Amino acid sequence: MLLDLPVLKKGSFYFIKDSDTDLVMEDKTKRGLTVKETSVDEKLNVKADKGMIHDMDGIGHWVPIRWYFPKDSYDLDAVSIHAETMEKKYTELRELTCPDDDD
Repeated sequence: MLLDLPVLKKGSFYFIKDSDTDLVMEDKTKRGLTVKETSVDEKLNVKADKGMIHDMDGIGHWVPIRWYFPKDSYDLDAVSIHAETMEKKYTELRELTCPDDDD
């Protein structure tokens, strides 16, 4: 179902897809993670599918996989701001943990 939605915009770490009632922002780094619950995301205050990841100590953490921005409240530009913020965060993390080798 979500795989078939048209992609309106994409970055290295996200897709923004078009559904009938929502603009769906999907985190590419969470692809393949099983959706365990759908609830309101505390940071963005929109409905989100969430999965569970575990840290090195075995502690589980809820992480959003995709967010549903209602079209009557959000347009593509507004969702793009959130997507670009996520893109910037992941790009900085990648540069910190995986610097390019010049050798």
